Amino acid sequence: MSQTVNQQKIAQVYHLPFVSSFGGSAMNLLSPQAGEHILDIGCGTGEFISQLNKLHVRATGIDCSENMIEQARHQYPTLSFEQLNALNLAYYEQFDAVFSNATLHDIRPPHLVIKNIYNALKPNGRFVAEFLGKGNMDEIFTEIIRQFKTFDIPYNDVDFPWYFPSVAEYSSLLESQNFQVTTAIHYSRPFLLKGENGLRNWLETNAAPLFAHVTTETKNVLITRLENRMQDKLFQNGSWLAEAKHIRVHAVKRD
Repeated sequence: MSQTVNQQKIAQVYHLPFVSSFGGSAMNLLSPQAGEHILDIGCGTGEFISQLNKLHVRATGIDCSENMIEQARHQYPTLSFEQLNALNLAYYEQFDAVFSNATLHDIRPPHLVIKNIYNALKPNGRFVAEFLGKGNMDEIFTEIIRQFKTFDIPYNDVDFPWYFPSVAEYSSLLESQNFQVTTAIHYSRPFLLKGENGLRNWLETNAAPLFAHVTTETKNVLITRLENRMQDKLFQNGSWLAEAKHIRVHAVKRD
């Protein structure tokens, strides 16, 4: 990777404002219309629901995090939020569209999520989502797993806590549930982990499930070894720069 990076292409630090900031293009794909009823899966603190409300869309936001839902209700007390996991949706033909941004890579099994979304949609309803896909932060995760093997730490692919599918894989899952896939793209976006400890801080905050079965001491050793091995490739101008891989899809429920 070149040491000279166009700063216009560097994404924000991977934290909640980062997640919120990337809904724009997917929202354009959603093309919400006044009077529609739209479900937002992984609504976080409710900013997107507020945007939809300003467009005179009747929107419902769900999130499995109690803290997120509490914040959303506090900020937007007149809007509709519910603490709910997408694996447990019980809606039936209630929504004109279902939207999700930066959430579906955290929820498994994906086929059950897709089934629930299909059931929640009205006939010809649309599903628009953006989430992390195949190859996301591949260099970093591959090196972590290599370190596990070096330290004889048991690891199996099923222990990987996220779902990063290819476009073909996810499109196939949608089609098997009787969705018609109209858009499916896979793209890269660099993101910046600010500061010398940016990679370590990100791993401790966002990748904790990977280290669930090791001691704190072992985790610190693993991360230090990772930093040392990745420094020449990913450490630039006092911060860490990595590649996020995204999937963006638009699908329609067949009548």
